[in-house]
Amino acid sequence: MTAVPERAPRAFTFLVNPASGGGAAPEAVVPVARLLREAGAVVDVTYSPGPRAMGSIVDAAVGRGDVVVSVGGDGMLSSLAGTVSAAGGTLAVLPAGRGNDFARMLGLPEDPEGQAGLLLEGAVRRVDLLAWTPPGGPERLVAGSVYSGVDARASEIVDRAQWLPRKLQYPYAAVRSLATYQPGRYRLCVDGEEREYAAATVVVANSAYYGKGMKIAPAASVSDGLLDVVVIEAASKAELMRSLPTVYDGAHVDRPEVTVLTGRRVEIRGRARTPIPVGGDGEPLGHLPGLADDPAVVEIRPGALAILA
Repeated sequence: MTAVPERAPRAFTFLVNPASGGGAAPEAVVPVARLLREAGAVVDVTYSPGPRAMGSIVDAAVGRGDVVVSVGGDGMLSSLAGTVSAAGGTLAVLPAGRGNDFARMLGLPEDPEGQAGLLLEGAVRRVDLLAWTPPGGPERLVAGSVYSGVDARASEIVDRAQWLPRKLQYPYAAVRSLATYQPGRYRLCVDGEEREYAAATVVVANSAYYGKGMKIAPAASVSDGLLDVVVIEAASKAELMRSLPTVYDGAHVDRPEVTVLTGRRVEIRGRARTPIPVGGDGEPLGHLPGLADDPAVVEIRPGALAILA
């Protein structure tokens, strides 16, 4: 009887954003890399000053057959997802940011032993990505969600709240943004059907989670080929404050001011007293085009990314 050769251990290129999680990312790598090397895996660790300009590193890693491991937060993951997808490689995630919402959606382990085990033996699955294209381009791929309005404002506040303990940064930003928000007029076209809303925020989601565990789109799936569009219509600041806790378990979708739509292509415009900010996975994406301008477009890219999960 012919013996079946053992599978060679996987090889990994870790790309680390040292600023993620207030400096937690480099520390998160050490025990996992040690366990992988003890198991016979080849591990290369590269530290980056940020999540941008790593295309050549990814191309070289994929060319060697390495799994590319994102070490950082959702912004780091999202910036690598499109690059790894375009290179035809496989991505893995070692969550070490403030929010880690895409890792939460995938149900990834949090302890080093579980993380190393997933990297060594986990199955490769394909997940959807979002494509965000402002008027005139260029297209940018996003893993979790694109959001505009009060939540994009909250994301900006989080970036300036480093003086707070990590567990307080998101709650502080949410309350602060709600206290100062201005409703906007949004025009959405979902799969060709146009609607208009006076709203506090509009979220186009691939993943259920954003904002460090807020279940903004509870029915969302990263593998159903659909976008979940969550519209929270304008309400008083006090009412929005009272409804904030319900976002953590997804109960907000039952409130009368919340509308959930699904589709594959979303065109979006908006107007308020000041330009409406847009974010994606914790990173700023600019501002919405005005109601008389060409729309920004969000489209689903089904199965675009191979990922260990």
